[in-house]
Amino acid sequence: MTAPPLSLGADALARLMPLYLHVALSGQIVGAGPTLTKMIPDGGPVGRPLLEVFTLQRPRGITGAADLARIDGARLRLSLRAPPNTAFKGLAVPLALAGGWLVNLSFGIGLADAVRAHHLTDGDFAATDLTVEMLYLIEAKSAVLEELRRLNLRLQNAKVTAEEEALTDSLTGLRNRRGLERALEGLSGLATPFGLMQIDLDFFKRVNDTLGHAAGDAVLARVGAILRTETRGGDTVARIGGDEFVVLMPGMHDADRLEEVAQRILSRLEEPQSHDGAVCQISASIGTLVAPAGADPTPLLEDADRALYAAKRAGRSRVVRVPAAG
Repeated sequence: MTAPPLSLGADALARLMPLYLHVALSGQIVGAGPTLTKMIPDGGPVGRPLLEVFTLQRPRGITGAADLARIDGARLRLSLRAPPNTAFKGLAVPLALAGGWLVNLSFGIGLADAVRAHHLTDGDFAATDLTVEMLYLIEAKSAVLEELRRLNLRLQNAKVTAEEEALTDSLTGLRNRRGLERALEGLSGLATPFGLMQIDLDFFKRVNDTLGHAAGDAVLARVGAILRTETRGGDTVARIGGDEFVVLMPGMHDADRLEEVAQRILSRLEEPQSHDGAVCQISASIGTLVAPAGADPTPLLEDADRALYAAKRAGRSRVVRVPAAG
């Protein structure tokens, strides 16, 4: 028994296939689904030639109405000529009664881009279309990926913060001994000279003993601020003990210039500091040296330390420099 021919009204066709085209034998678009009409500016595609609205990539070589017979049953690849040049895939079947072709279109892998570009919603798709579910999956995946990106960023920031804290003296904000070792490793083998300064505070114990540890901490914090102010941005300033400090100055090749910086630091440190109405008076003994290019900086700390204790033996509150030991 032969089934009778089916007849669908425009409303039913629009509900089943909101991206359909009815193309006449002349190549004119005589009907279109509501979603497709929404996507095409200036009144939609109806009444316009198919090849004026769309570019056909497949089948190839279709340049006019005379070639359209080749779309019978063909899988189509086409895109809108107007920006954003949305791409479609489709299937064309001949219409025995009405004549021409019924073309049903879909977005394929360009679905998400098309939805964003044309502001489509679930109401623009057939109720049985899995597109809506795919959109939810895409949105869920995007949300998960964005949350993972934020989590990775937080973890990376936490890692950077933890590494920075591990290299920093909490009281002064200077590098600690570990931070100094990291800086020394960076200098090792570089083909550039560098200045090295070892500093030990004089009379600091007296401040702690007479005024208390809070006063001592205030003095150390001020020392850190002075050392940062009197050195360059690329220098490393470290607190390596209770009242011991080291300054590394990459590229410093002039011993006289290095001594000038040390003398300026010494003068700043000797300025009286007030804490809770009491005067905190300290000074410093400083040993300096300029290391030659390519020198291993670690043993040179002993040279600078030797200069420092020479300053203490000479009466404190002074700068002494010695040549690097090899």
